[in-house]
Amino acid sequence: MRPRYSVALLIETSNGYARGLLEGIIDYVHRHEAWSIYLPEQERGARPPNWLSRWKGDGLIARIETEDVARVVRRSRLPAVDVSAARRVPGIPWVETDDRAIARLAAEHLLQRGFRQLGFCGDPGFNWSLWREEYFKRIVEDAGCECYLHQSLPVTQPGYSWNREKRRLAQWVSRLPRPIGIMACYDIKAQQLLDVCRELNVAVPEEIAVVGVDNDRLLCDLASPPLTSVIPNTHRTGYEAAELLDRLMAGKRVKVEAHLIEPLGVQVRQSSDTLAIDDPEIAAAVRFIREYATTGINVSDVLQRVPLSRRVLESRFRRIVNRTPHEEMMRVRIERVKRLLTDTTISLAAIAARTGFEHVEYLSVAFKREVGQTPRQYRESVRAPGT
Repeated sequence: MRPRYSVALLIETSNGYARGLLEGIIDYVHRHEAWSIYLPEQERGARPPNWLSRWKGDGLIARIETEDVARVVRRSRLPAVDVSAARRVPGIPWVETDDRAIARLAAEHLLQRGFRQLGFCGDPGFNWSLWREEYFKRIVEDAGCECYLHQSLPVTQPGYSWNREKRRLAQWVSRLPRPIGIMACYDIKAQQLLDVCRELNVAVPEEIAVVGVDNDRLLCDLASPPLTSVIPNTHRTGYEAAELLDRLMAGKRVKVEAHLIEPLGVQVRQSSDTLAIDDPEIAAAVRFIREYATTGINVSDVLQRVPLSRRVLESRFRRIVNRTPHEEMMRVRIERVKRLLTDTTISLAAIAARTGFEHVEYLSVAFKREVGQTPRQYRESVRAPGT
């Protein structure tokens, strides 16, 4: 019987992302031999607790975002796993969200709603914000669209003032073309952007649509209007960090590399629930497809809703949406399949029935073609083992 490890978690509990990490770590511990957990109460960026320098534990999982925390981790010489993108302690494994995939989801969400002018609102104090901005800008420009950038004053900057930053943000918003879809680097920044829009009497989502990241439900539901947000797989991130640390404490070799976890999708709320399409027939067609695609409709059903010939519908639809009506139906169905594979344990047959596929075999072939994995492989990739 192996010893009961003592593990310190230097992870704040003040936001939804960090709490998701902790839930994943707890799940791993419950499914394996228990650890003695030390979780100090602290805010993001806080100094490490004084007792840690004298602590005789076995391992650490930490969001190493400050030099103070990095110094303690280095001096401890304990097995450690980093769950931050700051990379202040090279030489230890780190588990983080896949920022390229997060930017892609946000960009595609806005592009699919017809926006051809897009923006990014970031915080240069964090690597993950800089990476999301870089990927978002590239995706938007590759789609042939304009991208407008705003770099906030870093919240980590000494003397940071929200009032000063609010003035800068308001000036940026006032100069933006309309309509425009904006990705904020995370939910707090998105909430600030919504506050500025409200003070400027800018209609959200009709003039400016906003997407955040983290899907912090308290923030998103309290925002006005409720905030659309990319959903990181924080549970799996925490679970994999715990699994890596367990291997390190057992004396096993672990590759010192980035373990990037793909996000789960986009939780659509009112802040982006709009269509920026000037063509009324195509807007009606898109709206109909997104509402009824999972019931098994086809292009003939769409043609009964819009006064267009099939040739004209497909030509205008492809020009505006960059897909055919059939491709849009398949995209909506596959996205729904992905959500059901992630959030439920129901059978593939039940999923097929709920998403407009007549046969499980057809669903499997279509899913593999669109996603690059079988439904079973995808379910295993997004869920922590045993869930």
